[in-house]
Amino acid sequence: MLLIPILGDQLSHGLASLRGVDKTDARLLLMEVAEETTYVRHHKAKIVLILSAMRHFAEELRADGWQVDYIRLDGNENTGSFTGEVARAVERHRPAAIRIVEAGEWRVQKAIEGWAERFGLPVEILADDRFICPLPDFFAWAASRRELVMENFYRQQRRRTGLLMESDDTPTGGQWNYDKDNRAPPPKARPMREPQRFAADTITREVIALVEGRFRHHFGTLDRFALPVTATEARALLDDFVAERLPRFGTYQDAMLEGADFLYHSRLSTSLNCGLLTALEVCEAAEAAYHRGEVPLNAAEGFIRQMIGWREYIRGMYWLEMPGLSEVNFFENSRDLPDFYWTGATDMACCADSVRNTRDNAYAHHIQRLMVLGNFAMLAGIDPAQVADWYLVVYADAYEWVEHPNVLGMSQFADGGRLGTKPYAGSGAYINRMSNYCKGCRFDVKKRVGEDACPFNALYWDFLDRNEKKLRNNRRLWQPYATWDRFGPETKAEVRAQARRFLDSIEPAAPGWAKAVPGSPYE
Repeated sequence: MLLIPILGDQLSHGLASLRGVDKTDARLLLMEVAEETTYVRHHKAKIVLILSAMRHFAEELRADGWQVDYIRLDGNENTGSFTGEVARAVERHRPAAIRIVEAGEWRVQKAIEGWAERFGLPVEILADDRFICPLPDFFAWAASRRELVMENFYRQQRRRTGLLMESDDTPTGGQWNYDKDNRAPPPKARPMREPQRFAADTITREVIALVEGRFRHHFGTLDRFALPVTATEARALLDDFVAERLPRFGTYQDAMLEGADFLYHSRLSTSLNCGLLTALEVCEAAEAAYHRGEVPLNAAEGFIRQMIGWREYIRGMYWLEMPGLSEVNFFENSRDLPDFYWTGATDMACCADSVRNTRDNAYAHHIQRLMVLGNFAMLAGIDPAQVADWYLVVYADAYEWVEHPNVLGMSQFADGGRLGTKPYAGSGAYINRMSNYCKGCRFDVKKRVGEDACPFNALYWDFLDRNEKKLRNNRRLWQPYATWDRFGPETKAEVRAQARRFLDSIEPAAPGWAKAVPGSPYE
């Protein structure tokens, strides 16, 4: 008999470990374990999403003829860890071998690699071919280049998949990348209705009750929980996005609008990252809509670039750089994460709205994550490990493989430029250009100093100043440094003092916000 463990982000009927297997001679094992719900204090909605999706998936597998062991989080004999539950399954079933798809996260993969010795059984670890680029191919690509530029990888991926490619091996439309057409400020008219929402069924309601009881002190609310928890629901959300939002997604993908939580974004990342959808599936849907004349090329290309370009590149970079990626701190930042990242209690309208969206929906789109919350953390000198933990806690689509490179590499530049060619640092001017936040903010986005000056402005120049030795020679920062050089000594001193006063006024978060500390408010 074959034992096949399935992890909580592997909820795909086409999973490699299920192929070519005699259902009568296999036992599937799905495990809800405390270790995975609390290694950081995940947003309540993320826990509900994963547990409900797992329970629905187990029912579908049984209906398809599989023998399934399902270990519930509140089961009396639950050991709380993957290895502990595999040990119990080995004892129950005495399998001849274990078969599993490689894990998405480093720490889980290291545990799996120890199972053969631990259990005295053959353990077959299969590549996760739901991703388009096999890891050995990515490593070979990386080894052949001095600079790991995503655009070069993306073009290789286009050729690999044939997406938006012509028969003569040229890109559809004659260009590989339409990013310059995807940077419009927010539309004057409010976007259409929110993306499709999914009512909680009996399984989801049961999970919500479990989470509200067991994880009541975790961040977030479940009042608006309506995420897809089955492949059928995820496909319905994909269809809704392609029909209603994709046509304008390309143009407005970087825009932010106060109170408009989703704009033209897909909200598909939660389904992609737990396995209810695959990247190729959603890309083919976008390409088909373009060929039907329903969406413009800049929208289809921009979406596909995020899927087969950036998402796959980030996954490759995670496995290329781990485990050292977890420890990077290029700027040697040590300030504690501000408390307003949890409460939203700040007069900075952009930060307050982005935290509110995060709390209510376990979601914020990539510019809110990168150029508002991530940008502020880097400018303020927040410890990048704390920043990475926060992102892993608060977003329902957050898994270490996607968050570590995006946060530590792209957002915080903590890897010193291994992933990005320059820090994604910006003053209030960028936020003002790409949103309507500044219109209602008590701070004046046009001021650098003074009580009503936008904090991003002084923080931006102070960031460049204090990191000058590390950044001055970056070829993409010559213009900001040329501007800083034109500031007189008095102006520079005023900017430094303004930044210092603001940073000194920030209340740090209480201990225990990421991992429980006895006696903390988050215990």
